[in-house]
Amino acid sequence: MGERGLISRILCPKFGGYLTFATLERGIVSAPGQPTIEELLNLYNFRYIGADTRVYGIIGKPVSHSKSPFLYNEVFNSIGFNGVYVHFLVDDIANFLQVYSSTDFAGFSCTIPHKEAAVKCCDEVDPVAMSIGAVNCIIRRQSDGKLLGYNTDYVGAITAVEDGLRGSWNNSYTTAPLAGKLFVVIGAGGAGKALAYGAKEKGARVVIANRTYARAKELANTVGGAAVSLAELDSFHPEDGMILANTTSIGMQPKVDETPISKEALRFYSVVFDAVYTPKVTRLLREAEECGATIVSGSEMFIGQAFGQFERFTGLPAPKELIRQIMAK
Repeated sequence: MGERGLISRILCPKFGGYLTFATLERGIVSAPGQPTIEELLNLYNFRYIGADTRVYGIIGKPVSHSKSPFLYNEVFNSIGFNGVYVHFLVDDIANFLQVYSSTDFAGFSCTIPHKEAAVKCCDEVDPVAMSIGAVNCIIRRQSDGKLLGYNTDYVGAITAVEDGLRGSWNNSYTTAPLAGKLFVVIGAGGAGKALAYGAKEKGARVVIANRTYARAKELANTVGGAAVSLAELDSFHPEDGMILANTTSIGMQPKVDETPISKEALRFYSVVFDAVYTPKVTRLLREAEECGATIVSGSEMFIGQAFGQFERFTGLPAPKELIRQIMAK
């Protein structure tokens, strides 16, 4: 029942179920966790799910806000790939992966708060993901069931920020727009680690801001950067034209009125990125734009990292234009 039980309604034909239950209209249900008929048929492609359908999904808590099922299921259907993608509301990722150990569960996306814990759950971890200390994509190898961990966050996020920086300078930078820039990362979790790693690799000077200073300092030491507490960020402005990247969930639905930094402090930044993509324009981005900064939505990072995950999931080249069209809806 409820959000955790939704997968049983969707995956029923995969595991030999005779029938499933759905509601005619959203909000009119006989039991919690029922999808609508429209969702079953058009979102999850229910009529095409069978015993040989591979199951993918996003592991997180919270997770119902994620647009990943809307993206991957439409892409799978459009290219004729026999897979289905669902939400997995997970408290403990290690226990989850032990329970869902069948090769039928072929791959997972990882989001807050499981990206760091996912590293220890994988049998093999890509060197980049190991360096970052976070995994956002897990593949179950079909030959032996081993779990392989990757990180596609850093490429998606850094590419989005670089594109924003190029735009803010009228395309005057073509090769290394982050080189020498002061890059402030809010958050020291999985996404924060990915951004810090990517920015450092691109030649930026990295500063980590976090509620817990000790965690900020730990990550800063790892990437060779500096650290400040989140409380200090409003008064932190050693230079103009800095880059800001929020990697926390501050401002995400339903708490859309929250922001990690004051509007007054945003005038020192030329580019502001927010990993939150629900809503697409957060309070942070809205206020940054009002202060004259170029803003980069988390949806750009989502699209960029999805390219890599799709290729890991399917072994096929990512249909980039199709993915962008779906996310533009």
